[in-house]
Amino acid sequence: MADKSLIGRQMSQGSVDVEKGRLRFFAKAIGETDAVYTDESAARDAGHPTLPVPPTFFMCLSSEVGDLNETLSVLQLDLGRILHAEQAFDYHRIAYAGDTLHFETRVADVYDKKGGALHFVVQETKVTNQKGEHVADLRSTLVERRG
Repeated sequence: MADKSLIGRQMSQGSVDVEKGRLRFFAKAIGETDAVYTDESAARDAGHPTLPVPPTFFMCLSSEVGDLNETLSVLQLDLGRILHAEQAFDYHRIAYAGDTLHFETRVADVYDKKGGALHFVVQETKVTNQKGEHVADLRSTLVERRG
């Protein structure tokens, strides 16, 4: 089980290139109807240089950088007993197709609730682009049921 000594530990880091085709596929998969996410002309007409990254797509990209098995091993969590409890995003600037995004994830908090029956691990991810500009912060909470 994860403990407070892990707070601040880097869990993963890496970069991902944002591709237009993947953005279009994601928009279709989530039922996005705003053409700004699928049509470059619509994106430019809306003032964007190219297709913008849909807000929650950062989670998909972040998952490509980390290794779930390694994360669960370091955090000493049992895959059969965990749930994704929460996800939050803070946006600082728009990312676009063609950007290379860098993701760095650290353990932000570890705590228990319900007398230790629920064990929580909070991870925070800083996202920057190829220019070193701060794009977004992601916050993800896993909960492990014990007993």
